[in-house]
Amino acid sequence: MPSVTENKDARRRYHILERLEAGIVLTGHETKSARRGTLSLKGSFVVLKGEEPYLVNAHIGSFQPKNAPPGYDPTRARKLLLHAREVKRILGKRAGEGLTLVPLRLYTSRGRLKVEVGIARSKTKADQREALKAREAEREIRRAMRGKV
Repeated sequence: MPSVTENKDARRRYHILERLEAGIVLTGHETKSARRGTLSLKGSFVVLKGEEPYLVNAHIGSFQPKNAPPGYDPTRARKLLLHAREVKRILGKRAGEGLTLVPLRLYTSRGRLKVEVGIARSKTKADQREALKAREAEREIRRAMRGKV
């Protein structure tokens, strides 16, 4: 599954507990633009309006900027396609545990654009610092090993 874009910020800021695959409702020029890679998931999130999930604040630029449809909003809310049982399970999990839904990546699967959505819990500042220290330590170990070999 070739990835079109990833939300690296989400992996840094959240503990990802579970992953779901969702379809996304796009217009024709948005699909072309997304396949070209002119999009960003940074700062985007998933909102449940009633029992329908929407991807909010994801930036998908126009396919032809000079020929964009009138009134085109690149950060409009886009409907996600999930099974009803998945939405009910998400609603049950989110209610009791204070979890959030975060888009992790957008990719193609059998010719269709899909969004990988993560059920996540926010990391504390201490957790973020600890992860940074672990990554730095791992990098130092690799450098030391490379220097000795």
